[in-house]
Amino acid sequence: MGGAAYVVFDGDNDGWAYHYMNGWKANRNIDFTYQNAHDLDAMTSRAQNEQYVKSKLRERMKQSTAVVVLVGDKTKNLYKYVRWELELALELGLPIIAANLNKKNGQDDANCPAIIRDKGCVVHVPYTLEALKFAMANWPPEFKKLSNSEITGGWRYYKKFD
Repeated sequence: MGGAAYVVFDGDNDGWAYHYMNGWKANRNIDFTYQNAHDLDAMTSRAQNEQYVKSKLRERMKQSTAVVVLVGDKTKNLYKYVRWELELALELGLPIIAANLNKKNGQDDANCPAIIRDKGCVVHVPYTLEALKFAMANWPPEFKKLSNSEITGGWRYYKKFD
């Protein structure tokens, strides 16, 4: 993947999946690379301040070429950061990759956050190394070629992961 990926996830329940992604990236035997937008700057001890955190997250997302949201059982219920981050991704016009932790290919109506449900800027993939790698390499350039009517159309997925 050419640019930085901003990863959105439920820190209380789905941190394991984020750490797996970074483990795949760190393992020289696995062909998986991406620039983690969360590595672009460091948060200070002021990270308890919500306004400060959101300002830093906004800076990170503005430097990103795609947003990956790890969709777990409780992701759709998180508003303080997850919903705010997804709103920001939509506002910035970034391509979104929804990786379903239950490995479903396609939109998972039971778990997908409402704000990105049925959106044409989102591709839904199973949370697997192969699917994430493929989506991160292919969705950002595909998204750039879409017309406004295609972006406002329904959600997308890759049949190859059925």
